[in-house]
Amino acid sequence: MNNKTIRSIKGTQDILPEESIKWQSLENEIRKITSHYGYEEIRTPAFEQTKLFSRGVGEETDIVSKEMYSWTDQGGENLTLKPELTASVARAYIQHNLGLVSPVNKLYYIDALFRRERPQKGRYRQFHQFGVEAFGSEHPEIDAEVIALAISIFYSVGLEELQLNINSIGSPECRKNYRIALQEFLKPHFSNLSETSQKRFNNNPLRILDTKAPHEINILNDAPIISNYWTDEDETHFKKVIEYLDILEIKYQLMPRLVRGLDYYTRTTFEITSSNLGAQDAICGGGRYDGLVEMLGGKPTPGIGFAAGIERLLLAIKNNQSKKNKVQIYIVGLGDNARGTVIKLAEELRQQNIATEFDVLRRSLKAQLREANKMDVSYAIIIGDKELESNQLELKNFSTGDQQKIELNKIVDHMNSLSF
Repeated sequence: MNNKTIRSIKGTQDILPEESIKWQSLENEIRKITSHYGYEEIRTPAFEQTKLFSRGVGEETDIVSKEMYSWTDQGGENLTLKPELTASVARAYIQHNLGLVSPVNKLYYIDALFRRERPQKGRYRQFHQFGVEAFGSEHPEIDAEVIALAISIFYSVGLEELQLNINSIGSPECRKNYRIALQEFLKPHFSNLSETSQKRFNNNPLRILDTKAPHEINILNDAPIISNYWTDEDETHFKKVIEYLDILEIKYQLMPRLVRGLDYYTRTTFEITSSNLGAQDAICGGGRYDGLVEMLGGKPTPGIGFAAGIERLLLAIKNNQSKKNKVQIYIVGLGDNARGTVIKLAEELRQQNIATEFDVLRRSLKAQLREANKMDVSYAIIIGDKELESNQLELKNFSTGDQQKIELNKIVDHMNSLSF
């Protein structure tokens, strides 16, 4: 018999209570701010048909070609754990005819995703993202709103050193013409490109612009830029996005070589970085994907969104010392007769939204008061045989050290009257 301890799988992590508090705080802030902008939560299944991602994300992307967790189930269906969320949300939008429910659908999500990437700090094989998707408007004001929402969330959770990088990768017509020009430029340099870039050359040459290899960056310094291939409509749209960002007083950096790694993006594309993360500083990426819904079998529907990794965001947050959930009252129970009263009083206080704990190890008075002090409670209520006989409970204020007697039938009202 093998009694070797079973451990978590490489690239995954357990989020223990001390850390979970920080996650809850961040998620609560996300929910609060997205609701201020009129976004509603959507939840999609953990796995989808594999073809959703091969069609929606792109066969040649690293996500689809290298990183997906896929399998064939007992019924012969090809399934995949979600590696990203936009395609799933778009599938749900089409399947449930949300475009008939409202001309504009503004959705947000907080969810777990799965990619077989090389684990590193802030990057896991099961990881979590939050993001938004807005379907129905092709106009630049929704682009500005989505960016403003992302910035607002990051500022609200304590990030200060943010940079918005923005570009437009144009319409499909623009991208087609630019793709040809980029390939023509790269042809003389083909033998100097990495194996990865050589593979991208025919299938998706725009992704070569994502390279981090110094020698390729040097080559690309002289490459044509996509703005020279914008249509008049592309240029007008992007200028309006910039105008609205100026109105909102959102600072930005124009990045003519910024592209997104996924195939469904059009026009506005952006990323937000934080210097808190060092070299790999991106905390958020997003953009417009006006062709995605149609690509997945729906009616032509414009869309825009962003996604941000929660693990990386938690890494970036300065002074991310969210306080442990504050226990306000500790009930010290002494002796067998007191236990029923302790349990009942604790429940009554909790029903009044007063965080309350009591001892379940039947420890001494001294040990229980030490535990209460360790929890940094505001008050301790002491209940023993003497207190039950007199119907007078002992209330200890940990801030002042003062003690007073309160009648048992008045203790809940008294605690409710205090400010914690």
